[in-house]
Amino acid sequence: MRLGVLDVGSNTVHLLVVDAHQGARPVPAFSHKAELRLGDHLDTSNRLTQDCALQLRDFVYEALRIAEDKGVHQLLAFATSAVRDAENGDELLGWIQAETRVEIQVLPGPDEARLTFLAARRWFGWSSGRLLLLDIGGGSLEIASGVDEEPSVAVSLPLGAGRMTRDWLVGDPPTAEEVRQLRKHVRAEIAGTAGTVMRDGRPDHAVATSKTFRQLARIAGAAPSSDGPYVRRVLHHPDVTELAEQLSRTTAAHRVQLPGVSRGRAPQLVAGAIVADAAMDLFGLAELEICPWALREGVILRRLDALPE
Repeated sequence: MRLGVLDVGSNTVHLLVVDAHQGARPVPAFSHKAELRLGDHLDTSNRLTQDCALQLRDFVYEALRIAEDKGVHQLLAFATSAVRDAENGDELLGWIQAETRVEIQVLPGPDEARLTFLAARRWFGWSSGRLLLLDIGGGSLEIASGVDEEPSVAVSLPLGAGRMTRDWLVGDPPTAEEVRQLRKHVRAEIAGTAGTVMRDGRPDHAVATSKTFRQLARIAGAAPSSDGPYVRRVLHHPDVTELAEQLSRTTAAHRVQLPGVSRGRAPQLVAGAIVADAAMDLFGLAELEICPWALREGVILRRLDALPE
């Protein structure tokens, strides 16, 4: 069965085409994405702009054409925090559905955490025991923990790398005071969830998904993506702490020169490192293993689970 997944994220809108059926891993067949950066298209009333709506509509049209060309049987479309938190998010998606006949489902934050956790559980398996998942997106930080495929705890916090950059880091590089205030804010938000996340005990295996964690791991010496998904990539907390301090003293232009850092993500990397450092510190995590699967794969797996046997 060929499925298409249209992921309307805060930074990137991504169409992933996979070949999948029950009992087998989804195999990527084609990928197409664009950095629309929806989170940067909010006006002073927290409404997504008309220009943003037009860009998204055009991408959906393009995704439909590609899906048809690639022989997709079903297109699963969802949106995350940028649309979820916008005052006119539902209105915008209703207009796009009327224009394109594509229904884009808004995922609540905890559901986003649950689906990403499902993907990580399937990737690492039952031998991982109690699993703790962290995912830093453009608009939110997802945290999930548990011993089953359904996490016992699923939390979403408004601590995405893009959101924190827009709200707290004005300078390039940011000032020491901006960094201090962001660090204080992030740690207070995460600390408020620590008791809930850790209530059932420490994890046997802590993992991370998202571009932010992959970039930090790559800068710290992990294998490049060209080496494939089966290479073990681990991010150590002392490296994250050091990067959070070092990156805050650099400009976005300098960060682009680092391994694995794209031009579009470079401005957000300082905030992402600060969030990652805070989460690892407050949850007492010495290391995180990078998971190649994330939310898109979780959506696919949940859809396959729902098919009749």
